[in-house]
Amino acid sequence: MNPTAGLGLKACHIEEALASPAVGLWFEVHAENYMVDGGARLAMLEAAREVRPLSLHGVGLSLAGHLLPDTAHLRKLKRLADRFEPFLLSEHLAWSALDGRAYPDLLPFPRSREALHIVCRNIDFAQSLLGRRLLIENPSHYLGIEGHAWSETDFLAEIAYRTGCGLLLDLNNVHVSAQNLGFDAHAYLADFPAGAVGEIHLAGASTDCELDLLIDDHGAPVADPVWALLDAFLSAHGPRPVLIEWDRDVPPFATLLREHDQAARRMAAIEVKEREHV
Repeated sequence: MNPTAGLGLKACHIEEALASPAVGLWFEVHAENYMVDGGARLAMLEAAREVRPLSLHGVGLSLAGHLLPDTAHLRKLKRLADRFEPFLLSEHLAWSALDGRAYPDLLPFPRSREALHIVCRNIDFAQSLLGRRLLIENPSHYLGIEGHAWSETDFLAEIAYRTGCGLLLDLNNVHVSAQNLGFDAHAYLADFPAGAVGEIHLAGASTDCELDLLIDDHGAPVADPVWALLDAFLSAHGPRPVLIEWDRDVPPFATLLREHDQAARRMAAIEVKEREHV
């Protein structure tokens, strides 16, 4: 499909979402919420798939964990993907499971040579079982950890090179991490392996004043610095599918659609500039 702007699909918005006339609109859902045998959730997804393209975004594969991804989980994900045929399938560069326990967070790790081997092994395993290419999302960071042998952008580039996976560039994560760790978000973006980017995420963050941290909670409008990062990427590399995420304190659909429309306008402006230079 041509690169367009999409929205995270919420059950509370399903009627308005299905009726929306927005040109090029697509929907993304968290895969784990739909890995069930039947019921209202799958019926909702069926209705959405009839009118709009779908993307599946996973949070449970623990691709940086020292064990291979859970086979039962992958089979459920494959069944979902085979049924709904998403045009994108994505996961996170993080770990979230250990010794049979699952954790409700996407946890960081040192970007060591050992970690590179483990992540690539796990992505290869997952892609082989799924029969699909994964997009891997850059994480949000809240504190610096020791033991890195690679910059994050080089680490992601090497993963994409070794496994053939694509990348999901979350620009809110870049903004949050840059604020929390004290690096230049635009310099990070300039180093990002843009050729592997198959999707872009935008979201809002909140401020923890006590800890002086930005929190990637997807509970606010996209911040101006994140829009600026999107403009910089689009100007340098052209459009990609762009998703608006809003998962906490979910507003009315009209509010989400305004965020979508702003992303779509920025993408259209870049396409006009590209045609003018042809």
